[in-house]
Amino acid sequence: MIGRLNHVAIAVPDLEAAADQYRNALGAKVGPPQDEPDHGVTVIFIELPNTKIELLYPLGENSPINGFLAKNPSGGMHHICYEVDDIAAARDQLVETGARVLGTGEPKIGAHGKPVLFLHPKDFNGCLIELEEV
Repeated sequence: MIGRLNHVAIAVPDLEAAADQYRNALGAKVGPPQDEPDHGVTVIFIELPNTKIELLYPLGENSPINGFLAKNPSGGMHHICYEVDDIAAARDQLVETGARVLGTGEPKIGAHGKPVLFLHPKDFNGCLIELEEV
């Protein structure tokens, strides 16, 4: 069902400092900041030869990233994203196995302009999983 690793998301307390670190210390190609109000985050994508890193920063007081950063003030890995061909079929198959889809269970449009869903971390060894339809 799952395809390639699309990205690894890292919540950061300072978006520009994190972007500068990837750009200057690691020599990575760093994209521009992108506000995602439906998800309560500002993101920056770091392009790698085989995948991407997504830097996450809270957008507003109700951002889910605020709680994560309260527990992890230095930031840290937030989720991993896998590609799927058909997000509705993937969701239905996962629900049949007992996996919990966060939110309403209906896909939202993600930062790449494609449908995404998140799966409960307690169902996947403590790791928040994002699925993105490609």
